[in-house]
Amino acid sequence: MAVVRKVEISHFRSIKSFEWYPSPGLNCLIGSGDAGKSTVLDAIDLCLGARRSIQITDADFYELDVETPISITLTLGALSDALKNYEAYGDYLRGYADLLGTIEDEPGHGLETVLSLNLEIAGDLEPRWRLRSDRTDAKGAERNLNWKDRVELAPTRLGATSDYNLAWRRGSVLNRLSEEKPDASLALSQAARDARKSFGNDADAQLGDALASVKKAADELGIPIGEKAQALLDMHSVSVTAGSIALHDERGVPLRGLGLGSTRLLIAGLQREVAAMSSILLVDEVENGLEPHRIIRLLGSLGAKDVPPPQQVFATTHSPIVLRELSADQLLIMRRSGENHQARPVPTSTQGTLRRAPEAFLAPTVLICEGASEVGFVRGFDLYCAGRGQPSIFARGVALVDGGGGHPDRLYERGTEFVKLGYRTAVFRDADITPTAQVEATFHQLGGGTFTWDAGQSLEAAIFNNVGDATLLAMLDYAIIEHGQEMVAAHIQSASGNQETVENLRALLHSPQHTITPGQRAVLVTACTNKSNPWFKSVGRMEHVASNILALNCADVREGFRNRVNELLGWAQAQHG
Repeated sequence: MAVVRKVEISHFRSIKSFEWYPSPGLNCLIGSGDAGKSTVLDAIDLCLGARRSIQITDADFYELDVETPISITLTLGALSDALKNYEAYGDYLRGYADLLGTIEDEPGHGLETVLSLNLEIAGDLEPRWRLRSDRTDAKGAERNLNWKDRVELAPTRLGATSDYNLAWRRGSVLNRLSEEKPDASLALSQAARDARKSFGNDADAQLGDALASVKKAADELGIPIGEKAQALLDMHSVSVTAGSIALHDERGVPLRGLGLGSTRLLIAGLQREVAAMSSILLVDEVENGLEPHRIIRLLGSLGAKDVPPPQQVFATTHSPIVLRELSADQLLIMRRSGENHQARPVPTSTQGTLRRAPEAFLAPTVLICEGASEVGFVRGFDLYCAGRGQPSIFARGVALVDGGGGHPDRLYERGTEFVKLGYRTAVFRDADITPTAQVEATFHQLGGGTFTWDAGQSLEAAIFNNVGDATLLAMLDYAIIEHGQEMVAAHIQSASGNQETVENLRALLHSPQHTITPGQRAVLVTACTNKSNPWFKSVGRMEHVASNILALNCADVREGFRNRVNELLGWAQAQHG
């Protein structure tokens, strides 16, 4: 089965220059909406598809520069004997070194024999397919693949309209399933004859006046048509080709009427059957039209879990479910670096993060939060700001990752992985545990940022020590609503060594003559972080605290705390790229 060893694209749509060595299995491209993922699939389809013409406009040229040709080159390996035939393609056969990822202009010992197929489109918009090698270019020689070979190499594509594969048409999956070809000529001819007779017998009653007028005019003009004119079906209009023969279910309903997801699943399954002959599959938006469990089934049909892979797949996705199901080495991040595009492999070290926070790989900006409390804290302030006309951080492309707590080194190690992959990344953590200086420094040197509190403070300590009594009372009352007064009272008694009660604290907070002491604030911090049942350590509860208590009472919050929150939100809301 032939596979694409190298992809080279220049001056095509948003891509000025792109070079990539895909794997022989599943290659799933991820990235922002304008990263060029679909452009890569289109380029492979245009270059390798069995077609003699294509629809190209000036808009398909990079920055509308029609003076510089579009060029797409695919180097193909795992060639069949027909493609390695020296008489047919000898001067175009080249050598590929897999370990080095290099192409030699001639085959050689230890090299895989490959062919490089190029599609070039100049300002006249006429496509020009040809095989390329340095030695034939020097001679001025030129040839294309034989049409039969092009048909066999043509990829199958699963897109929004793939139902043509459910009929016996040129290039369809059904046409590749076996050597059998439908021949309906005899049946169709007989059906046409029967239809002509049936219609002719009824035509006189339906068209009698018109037929009489035709007979009269013919006689007057001396045109011999016999005793009468007849209205019969024209044999040439009853034309049904092999492409009109399609799959139907047992009730006779065409399978092209299946839903989009079912159609894609069926075609993917059929493609597995023909992988030995046509081994390249293009899949636009893997998740399109499918529920989560069917996405997983489709990935299985594509060979995501098979070793060795049954076919080469080029896919795109915006689905966290797809990322969670695939291995890191099956994912590539499309990035624009200056004027060049790159497909960056996702390192296997990120597999755990892929399982835990796949949505982060689909956003341009990643904020790694120490835990659920920090995620809720950011979400709460964002909810408040978005409700007052400010841009939401999610509209800016920010993904919040729950770091799962533990030592802060884990946050920086995970953040370093994202920074190296080109994501704008920061860590939002407590300051009660100090990270390893070198780990934090490495992250900052790569461009990562940190948002935290004064030394020794957790998120809860930062809040309780920086808000006024009225806000503190609102938080205590919210804890009672969520957990009940009995549990909150027990936590306060335990945290204070039976020196404080919830009733006494609420009375102090209500009284304008008294101010709660730092010691009593410390009791509340300890009580609310009780390990068995903390008051606010969930996304939903801390989101409520941030949005409906802290943000609404910002005048009752110390300036230093407000500044740190605004700094964090300002970074998240900043337009990236």
